[in-house]
Amino acid sequence: QVQLVESGGGSVQAGGSLRLACVASKVLPSSYYMGWFRQAPGKGREGVVVIFSDGSASYADSVKGRFTVSKHDAKNTLYLQMMSLKPEDTGVYYCAADLGLSIYCSGDSCSHNWGQGTQVIVSS
Repeated sequence: QVQLVESGGGSVQAGGSLRLACVASKVLPSSYYMGWFRQAPGKGREGVVVIFSDGSASYADSVKGRFTVSKHDAKNTLYLQMMSLKPEDTGVYYCAADLGLSIYCSGDSCSHNWGQGTQVIVSS
């Protein structure tokens, strides 16, 4: 098992930016994928981005071109650079790590490993 801890959330105006970080308690097998999911108030948890073993990533259409995921392996840390934020980006963002993690999955069952979540609020 692995513990994941997110940070970097906050309140910003539309058009602003935030950088989220997720620190894993240990080095994960190369077969694991990592990613970010989010849950808006009253809605289900949806995929934002998943990063693969070769460093490539799959983004949700709603964030493509605005969000960028990256990893710092030496620090066991996953980042999400969020730019040009919109009110619809508001929600709790969760870090995930699992085998076969899919950007197209929806709900808590998409991963066996989740962080505690960090809240992002974007106002107009």
